[in-house]
Amino acid sequence: MRKSSFLFLMALLLFVSAGLNGQVTVTGKVIDKETREALIGAAVVVQGTSQGTVTNLNGSFKLSVKPEQQTLLFAYLGYVDFTKSINPGNLETLDLGVVELESSTVGLNEVLVLTSFARDKETPVALSTIQPATIDEKLGSLEFPQILKSTPSVYATRGSGGFGDSRIYLRGFDTNNIGVLINGVPVNDMENGQVYWSNWSGLSDVTKTMQVQRGLGASKLALSSVGGTINILTNSTDVSKGGSVYTGVGNDGYRKQTFSASTGLMDNNWAVSLMGGHTYGNGYINGTNFDSWTYFMNVSKIINDQHRISFTAFGAPQWHNQRGTASLIQAYRDDADGNRRNLSYGIRDGEVYGGGYGYNEYHKPQLSMNHYWNINSSTILSTALYASISQGGGRRVDGENGDWLNIDYDTGKPTSMTLQTPDGLLDFEEAARRNAESMTGSQAVVGMSINQHQWYGLLSTINKELGNINLTGGFDGRYYIGEHYKEVTDLLGGEYFLDDLNKNRPAGTPLKEGDKYAYHNDGVVAWGGLFSQAEYIGTNYSAFLTAAVSQKSYQRIDYFQYAPGDQKSDWVHFNPWSVKVGANYNLTEEHNFFVNGGYFTRAPYFSTIFLNYTNEVNDGAKYEQVLSFDLGYGFSLPNFRARINGYWTNWKDKGLVRSFVGETANIPGINALHTGIESEIFWKPLPELNIKGMFSWGDWTWEDDVNFSLFDDNNQLLGEYYAYIGGVHVGNSAQITSSLRVDYEAFPGFKVGADANYYGKNFAEFDPTNRTTEGVKEDSWQLPDFVTLDMNMKYDFHIGTLEASVYGNVNNLLNAEYIADARDGYDHNASTALVYYGFGTTWSTGLKIKF
Repeated sequence: MRKSSFLFLMALLLFVSAGLNGQVTVTGKVIDKETREALIGAAVVVQGTSQGTVTNLNGSFKLSVKPEQQTLLFAYLGYVDFTKSINPGNLETLDLGVVELESSTVGLNEVLVLTSFARDKETPVALSTIQPATIDEKLGSLEFPQILKSTPSVYATRGSGGFGDSRIYLRGFDTNNIGVLINGVPVNDMENGQVYWSNWSGLSDVTKTMQVQRGLGASKLALSSVGGTINILTNSTDVSKGGSVYTGVGNDGYRKQTFSASTGLMDNNWAVSLMGGHTYGNGYINGTNFDSWTYFMNVSKIINDQHRISFTAFGAPQWHNQRGTASLIQAYRDDADGNRRNLSYGIRDGEVYGGGYGYNEYHKPQLSMNHYWNINSSTILSTALYASISQGGGRRVDGENGDWLNIDYDTGKPTSMTLQTPDGLLDFEEAARRNAESMTGSQAVVGMSINQHQWYGLLSTINKELGNINLTGGFDGRYYIGEHYKEVTDLLGGEYFLDDLNKNRPAGTPLKEGDKYAYHNDGVVAWGGLFSQAEYIGTNYSAFLTAAVSQKSYQRIDYFQYAPGDQKSDWVHFNPWSVKVGANYNLTEEHNFFVNGGYFTRAPYFSTIFLNYTNEVNDGAKYEQVLSFDLGYGFSLPNFRARINGYWTNWKDKGLVRSFVGETANIPGINALHTGIESEIFWKPLPELNIKGMFSWGDWTWEDDVNFSLFDDNNQLLGEYYAYIGGVHVGNSAQITSSLRVDYEAFPGFKVGADANYYGKNFAEFDPTNRTTEGVKEDSWQLPDFVTLDMNMKYDFHIGTLEASVYGNVNNLLNAEYIADARDGYDHNASTALVYYGFGTTWSTGLKIKF
């Protein structure tokens, strides 16, 4: 097999080289017309033939053509095709110089200014940019965070396995320590900083490009980006008229259909782009069927040479059944369904029905109106007014006998009360029967834990170019109201439900479906920030200095525990600030060095401010502090590029609160140190062959043991406590990752790719405040290292005059069995850890037709 493949390749090379005799070599460089950046992998083709090449890592190309009149076609995903007629005659070489391609998006340059998009060898930060072609070819049926899994220091998994339940860590930090921006607008939850990817389940369908800035990054906003920033740019108004339809299928009933259309820029300078999609399936894990829709609209108007407005609406309403609990490794082995094991669902009215923590539904639309004002050739004012009004939540089972339909979170096993059918599913019919017989209403009731919000913001940035110096300043204002309550959604055969936790409701009031119970409170967050940046960009040097200051204010409103007139807490104010500095030096065209560092303070999160879910203010809450440095080197040749950088991040006074026997204590001095190295290589040995490699190594540990005092409400000392964590590794993310990606265009229009990813040094998740046993200070259980292999293909062809593409993706091709997520057990070993296995082999294929 190897011999025949080698002979075929040699014959192909001889055939190609034989056809080049007596031809003219055409050279040139393809760049972005607005940003002046080189476009890597842009196609250069003799129109009407299959003869062509692609640009190298510097955007340059060489193409042998016949010595006659012909037309060259330049094409790159996300850009308008460009043609150029040539007649080389008797020349041996013909240099076309610089070929400029125009973005297919109206006003992309203004968008990049607003979003703080970084540029390689210019912005001194560690960054990785995910090109549109990568998303187009690699994502398949994977979830959005997983497109980043071959990025240094990123650990992305599907979490519990439900649709949209993926999680992502960057340099050992989860999303409440990663700044996530969509079109420059921050989307981390205003109360706890988290990003719930199920709320953005359709984001991949409308993403134009994305960039990961590791460490403090180049964003000018006052973000809590301890680990880094993920900057996502969605589609905008297309320059060209047209559209596409897509249909795809995959494993376990996966189906996907999308449609897009654009008017292009019309004669009246209006342009409209629309997209809609529907994705549904049964889910790889048992009982995790899902249904998701995506919609996107952009309407833009070029008013004149100075002003442009753009309105964007995007949303992804979805529901999905979930796996609510992890299990012991032995439990998976003993289960007939193996790694697809799920105890968190049953059958109700003939349909899969998730139990407690077994179902989620959400709709989080984002609306924005952007105004771009080119005041003059050197000054741009970009303003975004945005809003997000969400609704939805997750299913819970409550009541005196709520454990009839719950699985024990701490053991991953049924409780002593759990009702199960003979095949191990939750028995909703038996619970309904018992509720119907009850003389005091439903003893177990299904409810929704609602967490919905209204969020309004204004982001305005002005950029002024003064020769080699760019000055930027702006305002970031946000107002957020998060509403939290439980709502009865299914009485499960009973006539009513009793819950007396609302002191403003008469005791014994029978509750019906739609009534609130357990709790009802609002979290109000107001944010106002100013930011500024001075950036110098020279031929060989570039540097920036960024400073930001803000006021973050919290208020809590409780409708259940307090009487009317006394339901609002006092406002609590914090003034976090940040400063960042960085410099890049291009020693030669091949070598560059960069360094950056920064310090910022972060306001405590909402739950840290208000103790025990009351309006009582935690006076001991303090700012968290982060000090971080990066140092990097880059090497670049026309067909080879390498980057390596090291980082040091010290996170001090992590905000933790712990309850002891009904009392609460602040735990000060929880400090963590994250250090590591990251490297990437890009090699293009042939025009048709791309090779990318990545390696990252981290050492993330808690720094010191911590002691603290616990006092009661009367300021009486209850005891001294210790958390023994000094030197213990941080858990929940692989500290060693590496990948190798190979993409090859076997013949014009047909591409194949393979991605191998390795993960190691991953310690199980644990709560550092639980390490209170003196003399016991050891790492949590270390998960086994693992490797996965993914394959993809794409074939471009024509159906009549229409362009078409067929896609194919297989993930975990070798069906490797591995543990992706784990929670540490009492013995810190494999036997007591609760785990989620990663998915086995999955696949998807689809057809897209452009018109």
